[in-house]
Amino acid sequence: MDHLDPVDIPNSAPPTAKVKDPVCGMDVNPATARYATVHKEKEYLFCSAGCLAKFQASPEKILSSPPKPAALGLVSLAGPTLVMPTLSKPAAASTAPLPTASGKPPRAYVCPMCPEVRQSAPGPCPKCGMALDPESPVLPANKTEYTCPMHPEIVRTEPGHCPICGMALEPRTVTVEEDNPELRDMMWRFWISLALTVPLLAIAMGSMLGPHWFMASPWKWGLPWFELLFATPAVLWCGWPFFQRGWASLVNRSTNMFTLIAMGTGVAYVYSVVATVFPQIFPASFRSMGDRPDVYFEAAAAIVTLVLLGQVLELRARSRTSSAIRALLDLSPKIARRMSEDGSERDIPLDQVRPGNKLRVRPGEKIPVDGVVLDGSSAVDESMITGESIPVEKTTGAHVIGATVNGNGSLVMRAERVGSQTMLAQIVQMVSQAQRTRAPIQRLADQVAGWFVPAVIATAVVTFVVWVSFGPEPRFAHAIVNAVAVLIIACPCALGLATPMAIMVGAGRAAHAGVLVKNAEALETMEKVDTIVFDKTGTLTEGKPKVVAYSDAEVVRLAASVERASEHPLAAAIVQSASQQNLRLPDVSGFEYVPGKGVKGFVEGKRIAAGNSALMTDLGVFGSGRKTAVPVLTAPGASQVYLAINGQYAGNIAIADPLKASAAEALRELKAQGIRIVMLTGDNAQTAQEIAGKLGIDDFRAEVLPAQKAEIVKSLQNEGRVVAMAGDGINDAPALAQAQVGIAMGTGTDIAMESSGITLLKGDLEGILRARKLSQATMRNIRQNLFFAFVYNLIGVPIAAGVLYPVFGLLLSPILAAAAMSFSSVSVITNSLRLRKVKL
Repeated sequence: MDHLDPVDIPNSAPPTAKVKDPVCGMDVNPATARYATVHKEKEYLFCSAGCLAKFQASPEKILSSPPKPAALGLVSLAGPTLVMPTLSKPAAASTAPLPTASGKPPRAYVCPMCPEVRQSAPGPCPKCGMALDPESPVLPANKTEYTCPMHPEIVRTEPGHCPICGMALEPRTVTVEEDNPELRDMMWRFWISLALTVPLLAIAMGSMLGPHWFMASPWKWGLPWFELLFATPAVLWCGWPFFQRGWASLVNRSTNMFTLIAMGTGVAYVYSVVATVFPQIFPASFRSMGDRPDVYFEAAAAIVTLVLLGQVLELRARSRTSSAIRALLDLSPKIARRMSEDGSERDIPLDQVRPGNKLRVRPGEKIPVDGVVLDGSSAVDESMITGESIPVEKTTGAHVIGATVNGNGSLVMRAERVGSQTMLAQIVQMVSQAQRTRAPIQRLADQVAGWFVPAVIATAVVTFVVWVSFGPEPRFAHAIVNAVAVLIIACPCALGLATPMAIMVGAGRAAHAGVLVKNAEALETMEKVDTIVFDKTGTLTEGKPKVVAYSDAEVVRLAASVERASEHPLAAAIVQSASQQNLRLPDVSGFEYVPGKGVKGFVEGKRIAAGNSALMTDLGVFGSGRKTAVPVLTAPGASQVYLAINGQYAGNIAIADPLKASAAEALRELKAQGIRIVMLTGDNAQTAQEIAGKLGIDDFRAEVLPAQKAEIVKSLQNEGRVVAMAGDGINDAPALAQAQVGIAMGTGTDIAMESSGITLLKGDLEGILRARKLSQATMRNIRQNLFFAFVYNLIGVPIAAGVLYPVFGLLLSPILAAAAMSFSSVSVITNSLRLRKVKL
């Protein structure tokens, strides 16, 4: 693939037909396009640099899947376009807020290509660089958005039901309060329906247990009218949501479980009404209740009651899938203790804390917001954020995370990130977004659901015809009952819930283990990964060089004195070592930085030089064989910093980037699982070999340039491997995007986390093991759910149709069919909830 740099084409070019951007689907005018590339001898045009970069990262993947509709965001099939807010850092505003059609400034600005990007001020998109557009329509700040758990593209401003599957919409943003208007409404309808159905069942049971006595009673002629009186509110009012959703499914041409429920109960109720009001139109063979045909009011009412019960249980269970997010939200303290300039202190609500405020955190209290310690020392329990149970020591200058628990010490801190900018808020937001994404395995359920309901309706029609034509008397009554049972027992809802419920619970469980899953696809693919590529610096190592050996303390003192004026990472390591030893550092004069070699200056009247061997050679300290006599401090992968005083060698310091404590054990366990480990580093071959040997890595690539990392990942994929890439820097972003699963260190850069599907909050490599275990558990759970849903329908529908009747004389009552249907959905959700107990 040859890259073409952006070019300016004169606007005077003749009009040309527009082409589609293969990434976002936007129309691009070839006459004015500034971004283009050639892939397999074909030119592709792009609307922005962001689309061009995404295409270059994985052209085959993008070309094999259709582009998403441009500038649509998440579309409601029966409402306006709304965009999910994110907690990305806002770009600097370039202009004043633009007014909307109403004349008022918009509440937010969104990216036409990245609908998840939503900011309070105009400016460029932090992902693709495109100009943000005013959000329209403006959603009131106090409004909650509602979405479907099975169809996240459905977004509404009010609670209701999904026009595709009919399920109740739920709040897009989880809050601590669990108030659910849909659950309250279903509860009321259920209890009223139950009270009306009990008398109907008593009448039906009486007619079955004592038919001769029942038919001989003086009020037998009024029984159907009595049943009509009780069944009408039970079916038409209590079951109204099902009829409403069933009708909507026909209007939207998206049949679902409510299509079947509405048809089943509607047929039973209408038939019974006609049989009650106009009994004479039925032939004599239909009149088993004296001179009247059988009625099925109790069946219709009981079906409504049982489906309502199933809805109540399902809504309650679904609310528990967000318990992980609610637990995170509940971690945040409600107040903070602010210190004023005059030294006074007072407690204020958390939402009044502003960046820059000085806060006091007393022993045992929760850290209110993210910030930096100004004074004091303590051990802080960060387990609720990072999953690490050992408290972390915090002293002056250390960063603290909101909602973590302070130990026995007292801290004074400066607030830096508050409200939606805190790490806790971003974790909650990321988990919420992950729970609404769709796993690739769900395509199977979607394909089946597409033809399932029509197939069930056809089966019900065939059942009716067969029973009317060949069934025993009363044929018509048997046909009605069995056709209704087929309609009721078939439950596409269980099939649709199998994947999203497991994803919701799994993403929440991962967050508690310090693993943030960005999307369902990453969670699914992690199970299949057979190769993991690790960047060395910041991923396998701490990313912070430290002094590991030195000739003597005087060498460190003098070197730190001159290096204090340098910004090089090795200089910072030497200064930090001197500080830890409480060495007094005198001032330096005549400081000079020698690019790529080291520094020089005067300290205490002595001419000091600190740097590599090239600097020593230039200064005549090394040369003519003298270098061989200089001792080298041994340490795996260490860099040597030599010190010269007045032109004479005085000693040296070994500086290395320490390996993460968990690296060796984590890699050993991954290799035991059959995963191939590959290490990439820009270091020389000798240093790379020392690090690889210490970690037990057989496959490593040294002196790798940033641009080569994505190519290495791609070459491994060409071998047929499923590759995960773990990295933390800006230069790792292309490789993270290229890999099937990108794993970013939470201690790394924002762009690395944006390019990845999984983020390890603490940057601990054991998080990869936890992510893999969770992926395996989640996919196992999804397969169990899908198997149960498929088998349930394969067995239930034929039994409801009456296939057992010729051999065993058994028929399935519509009431039992309704109970089984409700049970199937609840059982799928209950099975998904088991993921909350997975040990990671």
